[in-house]
Amino acid sequence: MAKAQPEAPTLLMPKASAIWLIDNTTLTFEQVAEFTGLHKVEVQALADEDVGYGIVGRDPIKSGETTQEELDKAIEDDGYIMKLSRTDLPSVKTRAKGPRYTPVSKRGDKPDAIAWVVKNHPEISEAQICKLVGTTKPTILAVKDRTHPNSSNLRPRSPAELGLCSYVELEAASDKGLRAQGKDPEEIKAAKLKEYEDSRDPEDATGGTGEVGGFDFSNFLSSGTKSSGD
Repeated sequence: MAKAQPEAPTLLMPKASAIWLIDNTTLTFEQVAEFTGLHKVEVQALADEDVGYGIVGRDPIKSGETTQEELDKAIEDDGYIMKLSRTDLPSVKTRAKGPRYTPVSKRGDKPDAIAWVVKNHPEISEAQICKLVGTTKPTILAVKDRTHPNSSNLRPRSPAELGLCSYVELEAASDKGLRAQGKDPEEIKAAKLKEYEDSRDPEDATGGTGEVGGFDFSNFLSSGTKSSGD
């Protein structure tokens, strides 16, 4: 029997690391997305401060998740993707069967997470929501038809932001739902990115320079580097 390959290391706080890289380096959105595991649309939204309000940037070098040498290589070559070096974090053990365990402190966040997924990802099935959030179908239905006891106080929030699932799991569930509808996830993401760009005023965003927040976004859009979800 072949030995299972060890899981590749992952960032502990991807959005916080992305914000630090955006604020303190000249890396492209694509490089930040590849390194953190976020989608490039989400990285751009963080740069534009459309999301991530209140998240404090986290230096991945000080946290031991990469090195200054890796960062220097990425700054010199906009096609280079930094490698993660942190290996001392214990790997997360997943259970093949049964509901996802949720810490008591986060259980009250589940209805908010359900409301967010229902609103922002209608392609994700109820069965998938159960796995992502660690909930039940009756609870999902109660949130949908507003019969949940806390309906008046619900604040839709991403389950990944709440720590109920990972960004990778959320994107995988969305991709699976889109494929079940006969749609190409990558085409949908590309269309959303274009819609997001079209909604912005180029002059306001770039000041006529073609750069957004210090990044040459025209080069970013035309780059051939694959996203982390490819």
